[in-house]
Amino acid sequence: MKRVIAFCLCVVLALSCTACHKAPEKTKYSAYYFDYFDTATTIIGYTESKEAFDATCAEIVALLEEYHRLYTIYNRFEGLTNLVTVNDLSDGAHKAVTVDRKILDMLRFAKEMHQKTDGYVNVAMGSVLKIWHNYRNAGIDDPSTAVLPPMDKLTAAAEHTDINDLILDEQAGTVYLADPQMLLDVGAIAKGYAVEAVARYLEDKGVTGYLLNVGGNVRTLGMAGDEDKPWNVGIENPDREDTDKPYIEYLHLSGQSLVTSGSYQRYYEVDGIRYHHIIDPDTLMPGTNYRSVSVLTGDSGLADAFSTALFLMPYEQGKALVESTQGVEAMWVMPDGEQRYSAGFKAYTYVPEN
Repeated sequence: MKRVIAFCLCVVLALSCTACHKAPEKTKYSAYYFDYFDTATTIIGYTESKEAFDATCAEIVALLEEYHRLYTIYNRFEGLTNLVTVNDLSDGAHKAVTVDRKILDMLRFAKEMHQKTDGYVNVAMGSVLKIWHNYRNAGIDDPSTAVLPPMDKLTAAAEHTDINDLILDEQAGTVYLADPQMLLDVGAIAKGYAVEAVARYLEDKGVTGYLLNVGGNVRTLGMAGDEDKPWNVGIENPDREDTDKPYIEYLHLSGQSLVTSGSYQRYYEVDGIRYHHIIDPDTLMPGTNYRSVSVLTGDSGLADAFSTALFLMPYEQGKALVESTQGVEAMWVMPDGEQRYSAGFKAYTYVPEN
């Protein structure tokens, strides 16, 4: 659904005033990639040497590539069974497909998030989202012909979005779509889930002092540098024309994830009105409750799913979900620019010196 998405949470690193402190033993290194989850990836780490940083980056990139290839719904890869395979039809029906455990685990998590969010996160909405995807891409390619998808077409597709038709057989290791017209679209979950899986792999190896930013899904591992300072991360202003205020909040993170969903990210225009990519399962139209919603928690997969759900939920319902979920904080930007916060969110914010 999102995505997300290619909005940008900009990482604003502190520790720049090295002249005021003793030089750290570790050096900051950065690397940038554009090949995974159709977005930009930034890796920042504090290590003893460039060789050590490059070695860790190689592991991160290899894992991101693996998850990207497994979770994509757009590309086939020779010899690989992925979600394209699951969505395939054979003689007008889906088949039970034996999949990699990484797919099975992600889809099980997706079903849990569907239940947790009262259906606002639904990976079974692929038939609806495919229509929006096609109309959006056509409108971007040729703005003069941009139109909205017909509601009767969306409504017909919505008849095939029952997540109970997503059948997971843990013992056999298979995925089966019982509805021949149902399609999976894991855009609301896959990127964050993959980032969290990579982060946990690194943490199990004892890696710390790293920040991963995959298309705005930020996940920090430990503190930044030898001085044990937190990472400083900025939340982008959804009003991108306000160049005097590019970021609306700054947060200190150490081991947490921060994910934002916003109406200013992927969109196209029809008759001068912007229509973004986060589609409400009830109205089948882009959500209009907020400009953006940011979620802070320890799990990037959870943050990804919740940022989508909260963006679509009425405010009181979303706030109740956050307050009832341990370790989750959120910030809502209302249509008029007002910022609202969960009870503990402001504890992580700071005011930059400059």
